[in-house]
Amino acid sequence: MERPKSFLVIQTAFIGDVILATALVEKIHQFYPDATIDFLLRKGNESLLVNHPFVREVIVFDKQKKYRNLFLLIRKIRRTKYEVLLNVQRFATTGIITLFSGAKTKIGFDKNPFSFSFTSKIKHQIGHLHEIERNQKLIEPLTDSRTAMPRLYPSTGDNDFIRGYQTSSYYCIAPTSVWFTKQWPTEKWIEFIRCNHKLVKSIYLLGAPSDHIVCESIRLASGVSSVINLSGKLSFLQSAALMRNAQMNFVNDSAPMHLASAMNAPVTVIYCSTVPSFGFGPLSSNSTVIETKEKLDCRPCGLHGFKDCPKGHFKCAQTIAIESVMRSIA
Repeated sequence: MERPKSFLVIQTAFIGDVILATALVEKIHQFYPDATIDFLLRKGNESLLVNHPFVREVIVFDKQKKYRNLFLLIRKIRRTKYEVLLNVQRFATTGIITLFSGAKTKIGFDKNPFSFSFTSKIKHQIGHLHEIERNQKLIEPLTDSRTAMPRLYPSTGDNDFIRGYQTSSYYCIAPTSVWFTKQWPTEKWIEFIRCNHKLVKSIYLLGAPSDHIVCESIRLASGVSSVINLSGKLSFLQSAALMRNAQMNFVNDSAPMHLASAMNAPVTVIYCSTVPSFGFGPLSSNSTVIETKEKLDCRPCGLHGFKDCPKGHFKCAQTIAIESVMRSIA
């Protein structure tokens, strides 16, 4: 195979998945610095790659009016005539895009229902490997077996925007998750803040606009004046820039953990219903994983989590002691 001059990376899943897939962009650029790299993602995640120095174009798949937009998307991709298409997703829609892409080389995972049409398909296994290692298998024949780290690139404007919050020492806390069983209970966060707020000048609560009410309830219930609710006020890249220089970032097994990984920011990750061995653990050089010490036959209960504890007791979260989290900053 001649040295490829153009790549398309497809990852239309959630925020954390896109962040981890940026490791592929880093690796491709290392081996093919003159090649163009485009990235296809779902609408809502495009701001993650704004100003990315190695991504020529961010292609957005709007899943509203799904089939009409899918047709237009395929037509656009076919016109570009990519030499290598890397499908990181395992679901049918991206398989259809790959099938009709017109790319010379199509690489993806065997679990995709359209993998029969791929030039090369890689066995996908949950467990033992981190997600960036699984993804690296897709391009190992084109590069080597060593993984690159995921990386995001906040702009000068992003750094300027959050500079006023960095005048003294601070923690960042991202207390929520899309999935109830992946988030440490709010009363635990409140107690943790009360026990530790004197160690830094400020504590910033991070999250999406939809997390504002939960974060505000934590701020008010803590009774700590140095807690500032920034949920919904910062972009992904602004949040990442703020996390980079925190004394510590406290998060659940959720997207903010991957923001920390992409910035090599210090992070303490609390795992409730899920486990790091699924392959989505922290990658920062200063990272701590906190889990219950109880042996629970119901844990893990699923790859992504649930809206409610299937057993009704939520022991995987309730049995994580405040002291365990505190030790990560001792």
